[in-house]
Amino acid sequence: MILEPLHLTPDHDIPLPLLTELTALYASNREFHALSGDFPDPDDVTTEQVATALADELAHPDAEVLLARSEGRLVGVAVTLAHHPDPADPDPWIGLLMVDATVQGRGHGRRIAEQVEERFRAGGRTAVRLAVLDNNPKGLAFWTALGYEVVDRRPDRALGRPCAVLRKVLRTPRQAARVAVVDPEGAVFLFRYDNVEVGVHWALPGGGLEADEGPREGALREVREETGWTDLEPGSLLCTWEHDFTHSSIPVHQHEHVYVTRGPHRELAGPQLAAAHAADGILTWRWWTRKELAEEREPVWPPGLAGLLDEWEAQGRGRTD
Repeated sequence: MILEPLHLTPDHDIPLPLLTELTALYASNREFHALSGDFPDPDDVTTEQVATALADELAHPDAEVLLARSEGRLVGVAVTLAHHPDPADPDPWIGLLMVDATVQGRGHGRRIAEQVEERFRAGGRTAVRLAVLDNNPKGLAFWTALGYEVVDRRPDRALGRPCAVLRKVLRTPRQAARVAVVDPEGAVFLFRYDNVEVGVHWALPGGGLEADEGPREGALREVREETGWTDLEPGSLLCTWEHDFTHSSIPVHQHEHVYVTRGPHRELAGPQLAAAHAADGILTWRWWTRKELAEEREPVWPPGLAGLLDEWEAQGRGRTD
């Protein structure tokens, strides 16, 4: 899918062939127009009305109309606002996201939303907002499924229609890798972290990947930096998982590769570890038996670690590759 800004003619008009496409797209969404009241007759949406509606949007200096094409066909339109008229609102807004009704249900809406979010993220924005009419439960379900949360309820500025205001934190994707080091008795080594967003939790040695670094290479480097152990190699892949947290004051969505290997039961080694642990928010560390893991009340990352290790051993994979 290609998402690109609407370009007007030198006379500040929408090119006629494009306006015809846009009118067909708008006209296909009769159900939405009947809810919103944006057009006098939802069964008779004209090119003049669409041109006027888009001109009204673009009259705001911070507004942008984005056109979504898939295989050359116009499948959607989004209207964004870089700055809300209320100076107390720091977030950009999605004013409209509309998909051609004849191709709905194919994931176009989700892909448009993701690309709009990426445009804001690339511009340094950390969250985005939008409003959904109270009489549009389908719209509310769509946006909440994409991770938006209701933060307010108020009338819209244009027509006073009751709306839910939703907000989503724009997280930066982050790649990471960890290693479950298992001793001869089956105990696993964990660090206890304190994170500003998710609080106290236990996790395996590891962390974010550096540029052009593969997950296995990064996992090995992280283990050496955090434990001082230089004689380990990541074994088989135990699992992959994703989660949200804040890293260095930046909200991230982390994708992790988790490896597992055998190692001796021992203490940490290295003169620089205390400073490194303080910088990473590591509070302490310890070896955990499988029973202790299963009974621990504080969060353990990845979730279900005890079961994953039991399965790894049951399948006879308790050796490095």
